[in-house]
Amino acid sequence: MYRSRRVLFVLLTLITLAATGVAFAQRRFGGFRGGGFREGSFPIILAPADRMPDGDFVICRLAYRRIRSEPSGIGWMTDYPYAEINLTTRFSELTRTRVSRTPEGEPRHFVVQPTDPQLFNCPVVVASDAGTLGFTNEEAANLRDYLLKGGFIWFDDFWGDAAWSSFEREISKVMPPDEYPLEEIDLKDPMLHGQFELDHIPQITNIQFWRMSGGRETSERGEETRTPYLHVIRDAKHRVVVVATHNTDVADSWEREGEDPEFFYQFSPNGYALGIDVLLHVMTH
Repeated sequence: MYRSRRVLFVLLTLITLAATGVAFAQRRFGGFRGGGFREGSFPIILAPADRMPDGDFVICRLAYRRIRSEPSGIGWMTDYPYAEINLTTRFSELTRTRVSRTPEGEPRHFVVQPTDPQLFNCPVVVASDAGTLGFTNEEAANLRDYLLKGGFIWFDDFWGDAAWSSFEREISKVMPPDEYPLEEIDLKDPMLHGQFELDHIPQITNIQFWRMSGGRETSERGEETRTPYLHVIRDAKHRVVVVATHNTDVADSWEREGEDPEFFYQFSPNGYALGIDVLLHVMTH
């Protein structure tokens, strides 16, 4: 459910544009239309060694070490780079946020590793296939410093009990749970009532699973993953520093916006609403 009629109109207009094939990511990169991943089909852009190019908003991708595998996941490159490109584009269109752009006007996106000094120049970091990541003690300490100095990481697209247990173990190295516990979000939390009014956590499946199910199923592991969850970690000042979306693939609603009109209409309005509300909240609180 959305509060703003004007914003809903704009969002539906963007849906129509995406459905006709003019979404930015599909124009520029061609997308994953075959459903498969080809290494080298997109540029991996590392954060500049000296500094970020400007002071505007940018999303960075966390290139982590993978310690286990999950079906249909490809580690840190899952949903890269179209998820952040499209979310940045829609964020700039639906809010007044000034985003970082190339001289050609395209939204910038960067890749950072857990110990990369440029991590501290990233206002927002995203990590997909989060049930496969692993952190060394050095990486965990650097990520903790980043979060406590004002950073934010969104972990997304991990399904089932085993993936949750692995993620919970690894994130506890970064943010010790006795001091910074993982908390399931309350649907009345202000984070879900910013630009859009959300009354549920959307379950979004990857587009290949959706197609194989005939567009009828959203739970990728049956009853085990029937319920989607949104957990947060807050710092000592009650600021949200981590969001974890479990049993849902929110980034696919951004990444795949120009590939299938039915998929877009079913998932992208909720996916963008959640994405924009989260970004606005963590940038202003």
